[in-house]
Amino acid sequence: MEFLYEYGMFLAKAITIVVAVVAVIIVVLASTVKHKSDKGELRITNLSEELEDLKHSLKEELLTKKQFKAYEKQLKADEKAKEKAEEEAVKGKVFVLDFKGSIDAAEVASLREEISAILTIAEKGDEVVVNVESGGGMVHGYGLASSQLDRLRQAEIPLTVCVDKVAASGGYMMACVANKVYAAPFAIVGSIGVVAQLPNFNRLLKKHEIDYEQHTAGDFKRTLTVFGENTDEGRQKFQQELEETHELFKGFVSKYRPELDLAKVATGEHWYGQQAIELGLIDAISTSDDVLMALAGDRDVYKLRYQVRKKLADKIAHSASLSVNAIFNRLMEKNRPL
Repeated sequence: MEFLYEYGMFLAKAITIVVAVVAVIIVVLASTVKHKSDKGELRITNLSEELEDLKHSLKEELLTKKQFKAYEKQLKADEKAKEKAEEEAVKGKVFVLDFKGSIDAAEVASLREEISAILTIAEKGDEVVVNVESGGGMVHGYGLASSQLDRLRQAEIPLTVCVDKVAASGGYMMACVANKVYAAPFAIVGSIGVVAQLPNFNRLLKKHEIDYEQHTAGDFKRTLTVFGENTDEGRQKFQQELEETHELFKGFVSKYRPELDLAKVATGEHWYGQQAIELGLIDAISTSDDVLMALAGDRDVYKLRYQVRKKLADKIAHSASLSVNAIFNRLMEKNRPL
């Protein structure tokens, strides 16, 4: 019994020490993650080198040894000629950014860092290509994103926007800022309009004898409400605000693409790339891949990405969200009718 008592005391002490050590480690890690979460990092990828490496690998795989040897010999000669040409003339660089926008355009936080970085190092002859993918969202969020792109225009840095899938509403607000807009044949473009909608539960609350009170200072501090009883006056004011926003949107688009027939394209409709070029919404039909490969032929192309370091809790929540989505998708697959 004495042995068991001593063993129990030893085990309790050991567990206490382990728990204390783990607690200290957790505190240190937590403080480290918190410090890192306030910062981000700018990642730069040389796309020109990646394309050259890919080409070299394919040549090595597909050519005979004799052919590949001749190819490498010619490659060395081309590189020497290229170095000599670069000494004689300054070759501009191409910076590539990706913007895949959400409803609130939260990605603008990274976009502004990327553009600020470019503005600090850009030289004459440099160019920026932005791949935009967004169906639009909140006016103020996409207004800021568009203003970030306008910083490049103000600095007289040529700006190209490529649309592979969709640049509608707020997405097109961003795209129209560019000096040149490319779109894939079936990319969705346009939707120059404003929409707002909300449910109203006032009748449901009345049915269950639930009172709802809302107090404001100012006749139009609130126009429409979710729980209160909406008035015709409030609806008219709300519609007026939508029309005013639409006019601002049209004025913004007209500033950068003055040749557009706004009466024709600012109806809230969207078009595919093949139709958009006829309307003047874009300048050419092409995918971003073709645009970048053409630029990489005689210039160095760099992809920039500013990534904010996430907190540990955010990473865990994101992982949990992905797991839930995966489980839901598997359930949907199992129950999908044939």
